[in-house]
Amino acid sequence: MTMAEERFDRATAPSTRLRSARRIRHVLGAACGAVIALLLVEVLVSVAMRYLFGSALFGADEAALWLFQLLVALGCPLAVEGALAMRFDFVTERLPPAGRRLAALVADAFVLAAAATLLGGGALAARAIGGLSPALGLPEWLRPALMAAGGATTLLLLVLERSAAGRLPRLLASALMVAGMAGLAFGLGPSAGLAPSLAAGLLALLGLLAGAPLPHLLLASAAFADGFGGALPPPALVATTLSGVAKFLLLAVPFFLLVGSLLSDSGAAGALVRFAAALVGHRRGGLAQTTLLTSVLFSGASGSSIANAAFGARTFAPQLAARGYAPAEAAAIVAATSTLDNVIPPSIAFLLLAAATDLPIGRLLALGFVAGGVMAAMLAVAIALRAREGDRQPRADAGERRAAFLGALPAFGLGAIVVAGIRFGIVTVTEAAALAAGYTLLLALGGRIGWRALGEAFTEAGTGAAAIGLLIGASAPFAFLLAVDDAAGAAGALASSFGDGAWQVLLAANLVLLVAGLVLDIGVAILLLGPILVPVVAAAGIDPVHFGVLLVVNLMTHGLMPPIGILIYVVAAVTKLPPAALFRAVLPYLGALLVALLILSVGALLVAA
Repeated sequence: MTMAEERFDRATAPSTRLRSARRIRHVLGAACGAVIALLLVEVLVSVAMRYLFGSALFGADEAALWLFQLLVALGCPLAVEGALAMRFDFVTERLPPAGRRLAALVADAFVLAAAATLLGGGALAARAIGGLSPALGLPEWLRPALMAAGGATTLLLLVLERSAAGRLPRLLASALMVAGMAGLAFGLGPSAGLAPSLAAGLLALLGLLAGAPLPHLLLASAAFADGFGGALPPPALVATTLSGVAKFLLLAVPFFLLVGSLLSDSGAAGALVRFAAALVGHRRGGLAQTTLLTSVLFSGASGSSIANAAFGARTFAPQLAARGYAPAEAAAIVAATSTLDNVIPPSIAFLLLAAATDLPIGRLLALGFVAGGVMAAMLAVAIALRAREGDRQPRADAGERRAAFLGALPAFGLGAIVVAGIRFGIVTVTEAAALAAGYTLLLALGGRIGWRALGEAFTEAGTGAAAIGLLIGASAPFAFLLAVDDAAGAAGALASSFGDGAWQVLLAANLVLLVAGLVLDIGVAILLLGPILVPVVAAAGIDPVHFGVLLVVNLMTHGLMPPIGILIYVVAAVTKLPPAALFRAVLPYLGALLVALLILSVGALLVAA
């Protein structure tokens, strides 16, 4: 080989590795979309067989859980970069260049530790597990083997992407950091006197501040906690992660995400906007009030605050800015109104809470309407007080309102399918979500959606569900450590320190949630704190379902608070505005939501009395 050819090979190697990494990500995303499609077909066929032919699809539930666990394994490498990583970069963005480089080393160390744990633990668990699944007869060792494959693919992608960016020496430094952290944990851990859950929490805080991907830092922290007596060696950690996602209820999450992805393409979202504008567009702050009412209506279709935030940021933020609102104020209105989606049914947050605490999903969804109404009313007051006088549009006449209503009827059908189907026991939550996804798919096909856009919708829903599923699974080992260390007893003691009356316990629980929500993603907080706080509050005489709704409302306010503030980051990414400006602009609307939380808390106390 000549020197020129050698130089050419060195120059093209990084781009080749980067293309390979992108190709792997594309294949994984397409696989996630295909898994969602298979899940949808399977659940819909199962429902049709039961109601039309009075028979059951043999092994349907088991097959669905296997597919969901495959989705979680696919999500492991996808959740390293981009929005799916759920990184907290509020601190790292303010560091000097040297500090950012050090934070990147630490973040990669957590990813390496998590991937190595899944790879090694999954392989060991696969060798140790025997037997066949009850219905399908598949070998049980395949489940941990899937997680091992997810860990291996994560390592491969990380090496390809870091080497393409010229950061392979830094990745080696991160690997040495992992070895050092493991040595400290297993060498000094037994004599440190730290409870395993506390050690895991401190390590998770380090990873969070360094900007590590949220699911991976949870897995890595739980793995390191084994050195402090956590009783979760890698094979047990992988098994616990798999058990955390082995819940049929969680299959509703990808279907609701698919509904949100298809709404805009079907034209149903635009119909909701026109209907909302016909009702409230003539009021003070008409466009902002339309944004709010659209969030209320959109909530009954998507169940995802993130989906609504992205939709609102694309649809309303430019319009609000054009009417004279400051760009940050316009974006803040969109972010604040998006909090309603995880409160007004269908709600992914309520699905997670029901899965974690066994609270009745029907009652949670019913009370979610009440809580969402109170939140919307408080936001309407805040919008009216801050609105520009010129933000009005001509009052729609009766004919225009009727036409807008008729145009929005197809979208309202989603709410009827989901809420009525669940509330009256016609279908399960997962089946209702699948029916809603099938219904929205028909709307999208009727709107002549292109095959490319349809594939993108499935891929978007699949990758989002994979990341959420991985987060749910990663929180399971953390929840195990909290249970072993009697975190419920500590929470009870904290509540008792305020007094043993219902209002003192509720105040303590709200304060715990307000503090925890500052550093925990809402999904993680629900999965970790729900099982701890619900029994404590119920023992004080408060209806646990009422408190479950309060828990979700409380945590949703943190979508607008630093440092996590996921809704702020989503809107900022779409509008290209600095998150810090949005955090300042959203303060009045955050205050309105806290007033709503106070009203709902008083209501829960009155019911308890």
